[in-house]
Amino acid sequence: MSEPTENSRPLRVIVADDQATIREPLAAVLGMTEDIDVVAAAADGNAVLAAVAAGPVDVVLMDLRMPVLDGIETTRRLSGEHPEVAVVVLTTFADDDSILAALGAGARGYLTKNAGRQDIVRAIRAAAAGQSVLDREVQDRLLATVRAKPTAPGQQLPAHLTPREREVLALIGQGLPNRAIAEKLFVSEATVKTHINNLFAKADIRDRADAVRRAIAAGLT
Repeated sequence: MSEPTENSRPLRVIVADDQATIREPLAAVLGMTEDIDVVAAAADGNAVLAAVAAGPVDVVLMDLRMPVLDGIETTRRLSGEHPEVAVVVLTTFADDDSILAALGAGARGYLTKNAGRQDIVRAIRAAAAGQSVLDREVQDRLLATVRAKPTAPGQQLPAHLTPREREVLALIGQGLPNRAIAEKLFVSEATVKTHINNLFAKADIRDRADAVRRAIAAGLT
């Protein structure tokens, strides 16, 4: 049985992929999930933006390589115009440039098309809850890329972070959701959220994906 959502209503999801042979079956499979309502299936970025404008929408499952308006630019526009809409990338591309561009544009999750249905559903739920999900291949590549580059002064962590805030950041860098962090630290999810809010404010971290990058850059992961 599907896990219930916090607000007890289905998550409103758009599936965006220019290939109908991928888009339509994926929309159909996700639509069978109890807590997901596929409100639109889009073949390009302009169609995504139109569907979001007609909203409401919670999550866009976004392919990167689409005609007319690609997934990176669509994600960037959504982040600026509709920050309440979470983007989870689902693509065949796991190269460094694609990963960094998508996360930099504001994507909360990044999966390759090797991901199974349960992985995709989990990523959609996590993104809707403000969490970040990166599949293992993506996380490993991101880790290697960031470690290969020197840490810029602006990316260093503030000295006044508490040990617990650093610990929470390290766990975020491992891709753990709040519930798993709470279980590891033997605290409540509410306490974890408080630590995350303090951490983000102190370190000028804008979102979960940014936190993953900062954790890796600081050598915490």
